[in-house]
Amino acid sequence: MNILVTGAKGFVGRNLVENLKNIRDGKNRTRPAIKVDEIFEYDIDSNPDELDSFCQKAGFVFNLAGVNRPENPADFKKGNFGFASTLLDTLEKYKNKAPVMLSSSVQATLSGRFGTSEYGLSKKAGEDLFFDYGRETGAKVFVYRFPNIVGKWVRPNYNSAVGTFCNNIANDLPIKVNDPAVELEMLFIDDLIEEMFDAMEGKEHRCEFEGVNAVMCDDGKYCFAPVTHKATLGYIVNCLKTFHDQPETILMPEIPAGSFEKKLYSMYLSYLPKEKAIYSFKTNEDERGSFTELIKTLDCGQFSVNISKPGITKGEHWHNSKWELFIVVSGHGLIRERKIGTDEVIEFEVSGDKIQAVHMLPGYTHNIINLSETENLVTIMWANEIFDPSKPDTFYEPV
Repeated sequence: MNILVTGAKGFVGRNLVENLKNIRDGKNRTRPAIKVDEIFEYDIDSNPDELDSFCQKAGFVFNLAGVNRPENPADFKKGNFGFASTLLDTLEKYKNKAPVMLSSSVQATLSGRFGTSEYGLSKKAGEDLFFDYGRETGAKVFVYRFPNIVGKWVRPNYNSAVGTFCNNIANDLPIKVNDPAVELEMLFIDDLIEEMFDAMEGKEHRCEFEGVNAVMCDDGKYCFAPVTHKATLGYIVNCLKTFHDQPETILMPEIPAGSFEKKLYSMYLSYLPKEKAIYSFKTNEDERGSFTELIKTLDCGQFSVNISKPGITKGEHWHNSKWELFIVVSGHGLIRERKIGTDEVIEFEVSGDKIQAVHMLPGYTHNIINLSETENLVTIMWANEIFDPSKPDTFYEPV
């Protein structure tokens, strides 16, 4: 199938095109029903003659072209209605009844504060044009009314407060929040791309609108992406500040699968300048080697790396309830554990040549010995809780 993407250089267009390439090139195999041959990219600086060629060959059309912030409000109509009309006329000229998707906005509902929006009015006119086209030609039409679309490559200081916040906080620039209690509904670009693929497979999500709210129904006039997130400006900024401080605190916030926080963190990282894409840790060194805390988590413990010099023994302590995993990634060592109050000792010879994890059992004093006379022993360590110096649960006792 040949795919035509208008507005291909915009935020949504770039993400869609790159993900279509992944399917075309066999890098993304999660959508076996979608076959992508050629991807026709069309944007405002394209040669208009290309549109004729693309409209003859396209098997699916994504119309993402539009105007968000023109200098002249009259350009809303030109950009959001005029080009749509040209596109549909060209498809009709070549009798191409390929499915067509329109990127509209919840502002087209003309509900509440959007009632007099020039942008909303132009989007509504574009919607009506597509619906008329579908009725007249029999082509399948997908009209999506999107909320705030966010994610990597959103242009800051343009039409996305979230993009501006991510960019400015990542680059230590000031931000302004007029009302932290204002709530946004956000559609992350990766969730939008998945919905676009659903549409290509004929599995689009349909709805009707009650004000700005999409209400799912199988025979709905409109389409929508079902996975969105709502958060206040204040909460968004607080999250971003936590992400900003993570290299200093080494505390990784909770980022459950599919959560708003996980998606926002990914978006934030895409704005990091080169010098912040790398950061250093605080390393505690002595004549035995070094110990460095890498990452702490709120409820899943912490990761550290321990380096022992040749012949050195480290540890010689036990815990009541804390437990750890030792994973030797380089060198040759011996891990010994003795059950407190007994002479029962268990031993594990470990090597970076065979990566294994060894439990440090609660109630067992333990150590790790570098058996090499020439090489450092490098061990990744995970503890089930963050070290609390006021309650360390760590007691010295030789194995």
